[in-house]
Amino acid sequence: MISTPLEQFSIINMIPLHIGNVYFSFTNSALYLFLATGLVSLLCYLVTVNGGYLIPSRWQSIVEMIFQFVQSLVEELIGPQGRKYFPLIFTTFLFLLSANLIGMIPYSFTATSHIVVTFGLSFALFIGITIVGFQHHGLHFFSFLLPKGAPLILAPLLVVLELVSYCFRAVSLGVRLFANMMAGHTLVKIISSFAWTMLSVGGVLAVASVIPVVIVFALTGLEIGVACLQAYVFTILVCIYLNDAIHLH
Repeated sequence: MISTPLEQFSIINMIPLHIGNVYFSFTNSALYLFLATGLVSLLCYLVTVNGGYLIPSRWQSIVEMIFQFVQSLVEELIGPQGRKYFPLIFTTFLFLLSANLIGMIPYSFTATSHIVVTFGLSFALFIGITIVGFQHHGLHFFSFLLPKGAPLILAPLLVVLELVSYCFRAVSLGVRLFANMMAGHTLVKIISSFAWTMLSVGGVLAVASVIPVVIVFALTGLEIGVACLQAYVFTILVCIYLNDAIHLH
């Protein structure tokens, strides 16, 4: 059987469960999602179980740096009203960061490379942000569909365009993360397979295989940066959307 670059994204049923035609199977994707959640929860628990230490350990310093980073992000993009939503944003950032980085471990699985995961998360956040908007403004929240100063004759067209643009936020938020993670992993797989083929042939090609190997190592470092960056971008966009819902921009 020929291995393909997309084979690494295959969903594997580890514990098949189903009732009739409805399947509840425990898959490799679910395993790594639980793993990402469990590792982050365990880390946060261990560094705060005794209230932390005055002289922080290495792991406590990392958690504190991430905490302060997300806190400053929330205060800068949302303002004082965003403090109540800090736990949600902090949890989202940690979850995405851990899921992305776990996927960089060889022979592991990148759960965020599947659109069902990223879109499910973005759609849930989109619904929550919309509810927050209605809680703050009631039916006046619909006023964002018609920009101030817009001619009334263009109202029907503008309302439709603004509604589509608003709903598309959930799609773009999930697709952006999925596309970047999948594309990067696919590229690394293609080049590493190319390097392995050259090495297997031997001769001059075996020597020349050093070039794609070096590229693979460089791309791996780049992918680690992309994994962190995508968690950061996702979090920033959630903050911006929350700010729009709260302040009705």
